[in-house]
Amino acid sequence: MDSYIQSLFSERIGGIKFGKDTTIYKFEKIKRAKREAVKNHPDIPLIDAGVGEPDEGAFAGVVQKLSEEAGKRENRYYSDNGINEFKQAAASYMQRVFGVTLDPDTEIIHGIGSKPVLAMLPLTLINPGDVSILTVPGYPVLGTHTKYLGGEVFNLPLTKANNFLPDLKSIPADIAKRAKILLLNYPNNPTGRNATVEFYKEVIDFAKKNNVIVVQDAAYAALTFTGKPLSFLSVPGAKDVGIEIHSMSKAFNMTGWRLAFVCGNPLLISAYGTVKDNIDSGQFMAIQKAGIYALEHTEMTEAIVTKYKRRMKKFTALLSKLGFKAEMPDGTFYLYVEAPKGTASGKTFATAEDFSQFLIREKLISSVPWDDVGHFIRFTVTFVADGEAEEDRILGEIEKRLSSEKYIF
Repeated sequence: MDSYIQSLFSERIGGIKFGKDTTIYKFEKIKRAKREAVKNHPDIPLIDAGVGEPDEGAFAGVVQKLSEEAGKRENRYYSDNGINEFKQAAASYMQRVFGVTLDPDTEIIHGIGSKPVLAMLPLTLINPGDVSILTVPGYPVLGTHTKYLGGEVFNLPLTKANNFLPDLKSIPADIAKRAKILLLNYPNNPTGRNATVEFYKEVIDFAKKNNVIVVQDAAYAALTFTGKPLSFLSVPGAKDVGIEIHSMSKAFNMTGWRLAFVCGNPLLISAYGTVKDNIDSGQFMAIQKAGIYALEHTEMTEAIVTKYKRRMKKFTALLSKLGFKAEMPDGTFYLYVEAPKGTASGKTFATAEDFSQFLIREKLISSVPWDDVGHFIRFTVTFVADGEAEEDRILGEIEKRLSSEKYIF
């Protein structure tokens, strides 16, 4: 018999059916398949080419700075909406790396990672019936919280034919009229493609025409393989319509440290700060001070990009050799390729998930499937390897395992 508690859950998380949904979600399926593959093949190491986080920890200087600051008496207090030194360091970073000028007092605020920022932003804008436009495939958190608040989500597909940029002209007029937020993410997870200045100009025009706020999730902005990293805010007019979120996780290997900053339109920054002030009390000051050290040492990001670019070139060539239509991405650490329909030996894959499960169970190679728009597999180059020789050994092992089949596309 159900406890009375079962009847009290909010409808936004399932109401009386909360906890009773037997659907197994994509990432749980991957975890289960990995455990089974390791159990069935204990002598073959599983290669994780699907993990979406850096393979290395933070640089020694960042760790040392945290160690120095953690024991200081003055760092024990709540930081609320962030210490001024971190805001100033973020402003300097944006100027040096992206050529964007920001007022640290009114146009920058820290966050406890970009995920909480994306979760809180709908609280500043969304009323019941309002719409958030999200690109798919993509990161769903802002959309989840839009729905929690009684809003709606409109999914805007990223297609290969459009170079994985959304077609803003395809948005129905009634959706554009009710939309409050347009969420972008470039360089993009999972496609690895970057936006262009021309596209951002189109975005700004769309936002002004339809009174829409642009939220650019720039978690991978500094991980760019071609040319100078591009910020949405570097395009004239962007600050009039939106904000950008920068994460310390990807560009500085600070995954788990939970530190980000939001920058751009001062009114939106103030609104986010108001909501944030009623949810958290700020990230530990010592972590913010370690973040300052990182922002001042962008040579660390340059080393990370060099490593990922080297690995990506080799991985792209490897997959192309095996018949995949693999193209070098513009940035991130993701390689997004169409999944095969089957193999010459008679195996068939109706979905990318089918192929991903095959790779895990039979080849002991983990990846992430995306069946939102077409059937694609996301590989990453964040497999753990100490040095280039070890990278080559792992990539050689991936090629060996994959080449035992001829793939049909």
